[in-house]
Amino acid sequence: MTSQPTMTKTESGPGSPGEPGSGLQAGLKNRHLSMIAIGGVIGAGLFVGSSSGIATAGPGILLSYALVGTLVVLVMRMLGEMSAANPTSGSFSAHADRALGPWAGFSIGWLYWFFWVVVLAVEATAGAAILEGWIPAVPQWGWALIVMVVLTATNLASVGSYGEFEFWFAGIKVVAIAAFIVVGGLAVFGLLPGVDSDQAGLSNLTEHGGFLPNGPGAILTGVLLVVFSFMGSEIPTLAAGESEDPQRAVTKATNSIIWRIAVFYLGSIFVVVALLPWDSQSIIDKGSYVAALDSLGIANAGQIMNFIVLTSVLSCLNSGLYTASRMAFSLGQRGDAPKAFARTTARGVPRTAILVSVVFGFVAVFFNYKFPDSVFLFLVNSSGAVALFVWLVICFSQLRMRKIIKAEAPEKLVVRMWLYPYLTWAAAALIVFVLGYMLTDTEHNGRTTVLLSLLVAAVVVAIAVVKQKVTGGRRAADEAAVAGPAGKS
Repeated sequence: MTSQPTMTKTESGPGSPGEPGSGLQAGLKNRHLSMIAIGGVIGAGLFVGSSSGIATAGPGILLSYALVGTLVVLVMRMLGEMSAANPTSGSFSAHADRALGPWAGFSIGWLYWFFWVVVLAVEATAGAAILEGWIPAVPQWGWALIVMVVLTATNLASVGSYGEFEFWFAGIKVVAIAAFIVVGGLAVFGLLPGVDSDQAGLSNLTEHGGFLPNGPGAILTGVLLVVFSFMGSEIPTLAAGESEDPQRAVTKATNSIIWRIAVFYLGSIFVVVALLPWDSQSIIDKGSYVAALDSLGIANAGQIMNFIVLTSVLSCLNSGLYTASRMAFSLGQRGDAPKAFARTTARGVPRTAILVSVVFGFVAVFFNYKFPDSVFLFLVNSSGAVALFVWLVICFSQLRMRKIIKAEAPEKLVVRMWLYPYLTWAAAALIVFVLGYMLTDTEHNGRTTVLLSLLVAAVVVAIAVVKQKVTGGRRAADEAAVAGPAGKS
């Protein structure tokens, strides 16, 4: 049996000396972490992708969001337990390294990095399409380049500049969606004077074929369509390692995840399906939120939503580059990536990790323009199920880390998973079920996504196992070489 991993910290802590290579620094303020936590669950996917979910499941899409939201709450509780005890920029990858073995930390870390590098290309292209519509003189690829360069410069400056940009990006998203919920809610209950909202009403939830017009099975199909819009809720646990009070930041983010999902996801989707019949053609043609704003007679609803979506895209790009670089930094520190990834500037910025991540992001953007239906489609599909893989690894890591923490530092269990280990096993079973159900989904590309993601994951795990055996063999040889002369003397 291998010995249980210890709770020692694997990276330079916040507030380390400022010489190059001294590690990350505490450059994120509490207000940055608070807004990163709130905005992290509001991705562009919520605004853009919800229309297909509504068209598939009708008002029952609320149950799909509730089911996935419950899963995310449970997974975040597990991650919060581990991260509050040991805040680190590697987050779940570092926890998996300790709990399950180096192969697990290596594999899930690189898969997560791969996921966010592809996201950089997807979001840069989406943002460029909006900007080109406003200023067509600059080609779409030009806007993608400009956006990537600006946000790379932001991340290279300092972690504080990333936090400041994200504070305002997330702030705009939060204010916009809160205003949408308030105005739309007033219209639903007939309390908004002077607004054309004849279609609005709670009757939209039960008329037009009922609450589940396409049957109960549509709830699971809806889950497949909305599950990936929740990716990003784990970012505060990575950022906490560079905050003024990591343990407090993780605890606060973990405890607030329930109301954040309830308000921003369930609240806003409820408003959409109550303002308009679920089968309204405008939801498909314009998108769910634009169609909802149009139904209220709000002028320039499309442009307003484009601005909000652009803000979400920029926020996702900003956080994606930050997240990918910090995961690469952690991998470098653990010897799972080139050592250069773990070097930092005098400001505590992992410059090499950022530049390598953005270079691969640029390559993915190139593939999107040059080979959109072949290479780039493969990249998107092969990274699509990584979110579920990450959540599954978090479940298995927490099952063992609870025992490790209790044995070594029980006072660090300031956040505890509810009904351990039963809810942990239930969450893991649900994730496996969703992955299995995706294999039956040919209409929405679910089967292709799972199979390609499993292929990439298998390759990465194989590399991790080979690396672990080689590293273990070298270590054993070194120990034998040292013990040999000593034994002869």
